[in-house]
Amino acid sequence: MLLMGAAALALLAANSPLSNYYNLLLEVPVEVRIGNLEIAKPLILWINDGLMAVFFFMVGLELKREIMDGELSNAASIVLPMVGAIGGILVPVAIYAAVNSGDSLAMTGWAIPAATDIAFALGILVLFGSRVPLALKVFLVTVAIFDDIAAIVIIAMFYSSDISSTALIIAAFCLLILGVLNNRGVANTSVYFFVGIVMWVALLACTQPWQA
Repeated sequence: MLLMGAAALALLAANSPLSNYYNLLLEVPVEVRIGNLEIAKPLILWINDGLMAVFFFMVGLELKREIMDGELSNAASIVLPMVGAIGGILVPVAIYAAVNSGDSLAMTGWAIPAATDIAFALGILVLFGSRVPLALKVFLVTVAIFDDIAAIVIIAMFYSSDISSTALIIAAFCLLILGVLNNRGVANTSVYFFVGIVMWVALLACTQPWQA
């Protein structure tokens, strides 16, 4: 209800005389600096790159639980949502390309329809409550996650430039550390939090050497 209410208020604000104030709020600069390392972004990007990272972390934990001991513990159960996610990427992109063929500027946005808004997908499912079977919820969430991961890969491959190899190596090293910790059964969340923060900052800094 909070998600849908916030979305409704945002739509009203963005399409009312308050739209200028709404946009100014989203563009408020927020900066964190430690020596030469700084993260300087408008508020909207702190939401997109910060809070959404926490959201995906929580969703990823739920998905891992289902894979380890739930609806997706059988490998065959993962195939269908994976195929559904592939179709959910290819079909919208094909429709977009057919509608915008001949417009070179519009065609640069071909990846926009590839992603599924997992936050709203989850919110709508929750609104239906127990009327939606658990297996269907897990299936749709899995499709949305695979779809979003693929969209992120597409953005990284086709829409990124001036990648900082140093920051990318640090992020990969952090990922390796997290994998080793998990494999050894380390349960201290503060260790994961610290390494995760370093990895998050490194990923933010990938497009600009040591400046996210």
